[in-house]
Amino acid sequence: MITKEEFLEGQILLIDKPLTWSSFQAVNALKWGIRRKFDLKKIKIGHAGTLDPLATGLLIICTGKFTKRIPILQGQVKEYTGTITVGGTTPSYDLETAVNETFAVDHITAEQIEATTSKFIGKISQIPPVFSALKKDGKRLYEYAREGQAVEIKSREVEISEFEITKINLPEIEFRVICSKGTYIRSLAHDFGNALQSGAHLSALRRTKIGDFNVDNAVTPADFHTNVLGMEKPKDV
Repeated sequence: MITKEEFLEGQILLIDKPLTWSSFQAVNALKWGIRRKFDLKKIKIGHAGTLDPLATGLLIICTGKFTKRIPILQGQVKEYTGTITVGGTTPSYDLETAVNETFAVDHITAEQIEATTSKFIGKISQIPPVFSALKKDGKRLYEYAREGQAVEIKSREVEISEFEITKINLPEIEFRVICSKGTYIRSLAHDFGNALQSGAHLSALRRTKIGDFNVDNAVTPADFHTNVLGMEKPKDV
């Protein structure tokens, strides 16, 4: 059992973020539990890399003095698994928004899919999705998108060290990716569809590793409350 002093001094907590939860919700759930358990008015706590609500998997949460390690943790390479669905694009590049355009998939072969992955290995230029939390002129990009405002988004250089196709069952393509900080897997799915002379969006995503940290060693927010804090889980966890 982790003590109050240990939480305040600093802990690295590995959380398996549930589907539909924001990273902010996950941090708040832990913060609420720690404060209630030890009757604390405040505690430093934050996460080392956002996961979209429609993604699951590894979220590193730091407490106390270990929050100073967040920039280092954010910079480590990350591993994801997921599913790209070809034949349709969405404005958000994932399932947050509905399909807005459809494309043919009859010409796509397994050989073409495998060959196309090589175009995305190494340093590549990528444009982040307009439905993202990046800021432009002090405003989140998704705020512009939801207001229907067009906004220019600059491309950025990211690095993908591994891009493996693990299963093909068209229109779904399952994959595993190891990439650098700042890589948008939604953008990768969108660009991959274009490279296949079709269209695509990300239909499932799970972050499995950050540096040497593995989701296999993570706990859900509910398990954190019951097993780590020894508390009854809140109704909304």
